[in-house]
Amino acid sequence: MAGFGEVKVVCLVVIAVVAAAATAPHAEGAISCGQVMSSVSPCLAYLRGGGAVAAPCCDGVKNLNKAAATTADRQAVCGCVKSLAPSIGAKPDLINSLPAKCGVSFPYRYSPSMDCSKVQ
Repeated sequence: MAGFGEVKVVCLVVIAVVAAAATAPHAEGAISCGQVMSSVSPCLAYLRGGGAVAAPCCDGVKNLNKAAATTADRQAVCGCVKSLAPSIGAKPDLINSLPAKCGVSFPYRYSPSMDCSKVQ
């Protein structure tokens, strides 16, 4: 069974991918890692091993995509995903495939070495 730390990593990875898709700038506070985790926790099994993507996972991905309206939001999501993904065993190729499987797009690909300060 997945621990709380593993759920955080999965959520962050998905949110970073989804947040990058949102491009409309607004003056708001950044999304927290807790928000990312709660939205993307249903995606943990997929991010670790592939297979089918559950509807609740895509709902979370879509909601995060909508919520990540500012550059600060998208950078925060990226940072959360970057820091948590390795600790939960999320596979980069699965992180990158999740947005398309859920019907959203984003302007960058996840990488463990990505520079989140460059995310727009």
